[in-house]
Amino acid sequence: MNDAALDSFDAVIMGGGLAGLTLAIQLKQRFADLNVLVLERRTHPVPHAAHKVGESSVEIGAHYFDTVLGLKAHMDEAQLRKFGFRFFFSEGRSDIDNVTEIGASRYLSVPSYQIDRGIFENFLAHEATRCGVQFVDSALVRRIDLAEDAATPHHIEWTRGDHTQRTQARWLIDACGRAGMLKRKLGLAQPNAHDVNAVWFRIGERISVDDWSDSTEWRERCNPQARWLSTNHLVGAGYWAWLIPLASGSHSVGIVADPKLHPLDTIDTFEKAMAWFAVYQPRLYEALDGKRHLLQDFAFLKHFSHGCKQVFSGKRWAMTGEAGLFLDPFYSPGSDFIAIGNTYITDLIAQDRAGRPLEARAQLYDQIYHSFYESTLALYQDQYPLFGDPEVLPVKVIWDYAYYWGVLSQIFFHRRLTDLPVLGSLKDEMQHCQRLNLAVQRLMRDWSASSDKRNPAVMLDQAAMPWFAELNRSLQDTLDDAGFKARIRASTALLRQLAGEILARARAADPHVDAAELLALLEEKLKVPPVATGHGAMLFAAPSVDMLA
Repeated sequence: MNDAALDSFDAVIMGGGLAGLTLAIQLKQRFADLNVLVLERRTHPVPHAAHKVGESSVEIGAHYFDTVLGLKAHMDEAQLRKFGFRFFFSEGRSDIDNVTEIGASRYLSVPSYQIDRGIFENFLAHEATRCGVQFVDSALVRRIDLAEDAATPHHIEWTRGDHTQRTQARWLIDACGRAGMLKRKLGLAQPNAHDVNAVWFRIGERISVDDWSDSTEWRERCNPQARWLSTNHLVGAGYWAWLIPLASGSHSVGIVADPKLHPLDTIDTFEKAMAWFAVYQPRLYEALDGKRHLLQDFAFLKHFSHGCKQVFSGKRWAMTGEAGLFLDPFYSPGSDFIAIGNTYITDLIAQDRAGRPLEARAQLYDQIYHSFYESTLALYQDQYPLFGDPEVLPVKVIWDYAYYWGVLSQIFFHRRLTDLPVLGSLKDEMQHCQRLNLAVQRLMRDWSASSDKRNPAVMLDQAAMPWFAELNRSLQDTLDDAGFKARIRASTALLRQLAGEILARARAADPHVDAAELLALLEEKLKVPPVATGHGAMLFAAPSVDMLA
């Protein structure tokens, strides 16, 4: 490298992890002649079972990897297909087969994956290089000078070893994770009110949830008998613990907790976490106790959820991944927001290459992206206390999935993220769904405060709900403009019906539950079609004395 050299690129991406490498590949697939440089701080190849969160993907992120980027062969051969989410109300219990379980008895139509981040990021680096991306590892960005006008390039100074390089770029994208270089430089950090902490570690051996019971009946509730392939959640009031298998043979274990109920200083070392498991999740403690010597790493993050005032700019800079926003690992939305953000960045670069003005479009994309962020944040904020409620959390999970598959996933799968005219024509419906979501989340918090929290030995099988399985399958449809508009309106009607059933369930349990906000929304008149779910009630049967017997 020549210290005096000044290389020029169409796009420089600071950060060669999941967000940065997938963006680089997406850009090169869209524009083969685009000159892209990725600067990655770590030395490659990175170890398997890399020390990162974000190992569980859900439908949007999975579709981005396997279909949008065309990486399905790698996902099928080198990663693990996820057996959905699974929840056990197992606080203080070792008899996992005698508690309420939420999950699907079979695979649903749209795949998702458990991702070994080390394997994946090494593969992505090779794939990006194969596509013509210039990938430089062991690179540290030292200085950023942003351009003030459309004709001037940005300038970056970076080092590799003892060498200093000066580079100019038409576009500058920050994908460097929580370091948030652009966010810090521009003063865009924005805290949110979601205060939770996380600890996590890897064990170098499988943890087989399927072996936690000798009950043949319990095991045969699932086909395949492979609960270990799920993202398993062991839940209690104020926390959830995760179990995520990795293709390298390791297992990822984590605790995410509201500090008002479970302070960080009670779980912030491996030994403390183990002592905590012994009290709150003893069956997991038993599974881990003999594997202490297989501990591969341990980390924790305090108040990890964060916002950002702006992530896309008409001045030709952007942020993606944790460099911009981060919500919560519950429901694994991290790769979803990478997929959405990278798609917006790719389109902004396309608009720039076509000579079109950027400022108004960048502002609209930023507003839409933040709207998705705020809607998703509502799934988590102030919700952790109800995570230990076997009556309310199953209802919340069904609502949250229906909202995700019915609106945001439809937009992404049907490639409408950047279709501003179509999205504009559905503004009323989407805003109504957002308001419904906020009202339902508040209702469930209020309901949980007085629920009986019965915990019968049943599996609440999501795959046995025809409308639910069909909503998942519908993501694979091919829709024209009229079909897409009809789909969002049908989703709006479905969510209204589901919200009405949730309201009825909550009022039956507690006639004094605060339902005014949701009632007002359900009384609004919208031009949406009637719902045909193919059967009556949309929710699981409520726990009863008979079920507990």
